[in-house]
Amino acid sequence: GQGLSVARRRSVVVAAAAALAAIALGSGCTTLAYYGQAVHGHLDLLGRARPVAEVLAEADLPAALRDRLRLSQQMRDFAVRELALPDNRSYRRYADLQRDAAVWNVVATPELSLTLKTWCFPVMGCVGYRGYYDRAGADALAAELKAQGLEVQVYGVPAYSTLGWTEWLGGDPLLNTFIRWPEADLARLIFHELAHQVAYAADDTTFNESYATAVERLGGARWLADRPAAAAEAGRADARRADWRAFMQRQRDRLQAIYAGPGDDAARRAAKAEAMAAWRAEYEVMKRERWGGFAGYDAAVARANNASFGVQAAYHDLVPAFERLFERQGGDWARFHAEVKRLAALPKDQRRATLDALR
Repeated sequence: GQGLSVARRRSVVVAAAAALAAIALGSGCTTLAYYGQAVHGHLDLLGRARPVAEVLAEADLPAALRDRLRLSQQMRDFAVRELALPDNRSYRRYADLQRDAAVWNVVATPELSLTLKTWCFPVMGCVGYRGYYDRAGADALAAELKAQGLEVQVYGVPAYSTLGWTEWLGGDPLLNTFIRWPEADLARLIFHELAHQVAYAADDTTFNESYATAVERLGGARWLADRPAAAAEAGRADARRADWRAFMQRQRDRLQAIYAGPGDDAARRAAKAEAMAAWRAEYEVMKRERWGGFAGYDAAVARANNASFGVQAAYHDLVPAFERLFERQGGDWARFHAEVKRLAALPKDQRRATLDALR
């Protein structure tokens, strides 16, 4: 409130940011160093954010950014009006972080398993990643985990949701890390992150991410319905993404079978190495014959390991079930969100059984 002193307001913000950063980044770490970078990073992000209207008033604002910010506000209005997503202050402000990722996530798996290592914390449960606002911190943790014999990936995240808890601080802002994306991708990201504010199940990353991914896909299709140019551009990119997801899923299934199959660890390692070599060769054929030489996934294929396939599962495993649930709710967004919130409140085994029956 306006009656709080500047010092008191700052202490409230710092305390809230520490909790929010830990939630958003998925850490159960209790060290001061980790919470320190989380607090500093989150406060820095919020401090850079300004209302979109204020940014648009700048006379020297680049035309491309001006157009994107205006388009983002149309998407934000659409999310409320057509998709029954939260009508709050999120994505009504813009921040230039002067870097290419909002945070860097670290994910890890054992050598012969696709099960993600989890980090847990009070209230919000456990998640299969841990995030840093500074790439150096993520790389340091990755090195520690590799020294423990785990397979690790570090990847940049363009945006994250604070689950609506920063509404009193202005909500989650638009960022330079994604504002210039193709139109369809920008819309989908906004819809995805807003979905996290609707329903969240502690200790169930796959449920949370699959739901948000279903919202981005269904909502994105609705946004593009009367935008033929953007739809055509998205169609080409989506075809490649569909190929990529199927390609990743096939390899994930192969590795799962190897790890669960007969033989000792030495035999599993040999079978894994053979499967990965064959997978990379298959990629070169797909790139040449289906994508006309498109090389956008080259780096991901080169560094792929168990952690890559574990993350794939977290974002997509339950998407078909959520899409079927949407159909069963008659395509009514409010009813769909309400049903997802109901499922989120159930014990995990009941939640999964309900969704599995829909697939």
